[in-house]
Amino acid sequence: MYYRHSGHPGGLKERNADEMRTKYPEQMLELAIKGMLPKGSLGRKMGKKLHVFRGSEHTHQAQKPEVYELRG
Repeated sequence: MYYRHSGHPGGLKERNADEMRTKYPEQMLELAIKGMLPKGSLGRKMGKKLHVFRGSEHTHQAQKPEVYELRG
């Protein structure tokens, strides 16, 4: 389960892994990678540099990014 909270009373939202994989695969991958980064200011700076795009279209053509296939 993936949880997030709006900050308001009763604002807890949850999604299961199947829903994340089908509807939000970029967010699922970002959360997994950010969870492996160091906790603190350095990890937050590293997380801001992470960009995940669905498909082969992206805005960073000059950087030659690698394509990773997610298997369900």
